[in-house]
Amino acid sequence: MKTELINKIENLKTKIGLDINSKLKEFGKRGNSKQIFIELCFCILVANNSVEKTQKVWNKINKSFLNFSEDELRDKLKSAGYRFYNKRADYIISARKHIGELESIFKLEEKETREWLVENIKGLGFKEASHFLRNLGYKNFGILDRHILRVLLKYGVMDEIPKTLTKKKYLEIENELGKIGAELNISLAELDLYLFYLATEKVCEK
Repeated sequence: MKTELINKIENLKTKIGLDINSKLKEFGKRGNSKQIFIELCFCILVANNSVEKTQKVWNKINKSFLNFSEDELRDKLKSAGYRFYNKRADYIISARKHIGELESIFKLEEKETREWLVENIKGLGFKEASHFLRNLGYKNFGILDRHILRVLLKYGVMDEIPKTLTKKKYLEIENELGKIGAELNISLAELDLYLFYLATEKVCEK
């Protein structure tokens, strides 16, 4: 079944390869520390939410992530129809104190950068940290959201979707993704976009 998955992605390269490459180039535009923080806010908000709905809310707030009080942010999230307005407002305000550090962490080795994010940014697990780094141009992390996990289950890459993605389990699945990427001669970032397309028939916008 894994062979079927690889064949499907090879066929998709012809169909949407240019769109995928364009999106990857777009993700590589990092910006300054404030722009990086605004991107971080998206990845805090998107956990357990759809990309499309989160993006609409994120677009409405945008630069105000930098200066809203926690009350203002919570009210704005709530009025925009965002579900977890209390917790995520708290997470974003907590993350704001790290704005000055964000540019410097990218001097770390890639895996250390992800570890730093998980350890220091409230509300970020391995999935969210990987998503954040992918959106800033990193190529070697897997984003194990529900879309990707369902595709991996469907094609026999995994036997079941784990109830909890521990660090150990996350890295095990990511390692399997790395093997598939190697067979296709593409990065994990590129593979993620193809897997997302297989799940949704859309190129992931963010």
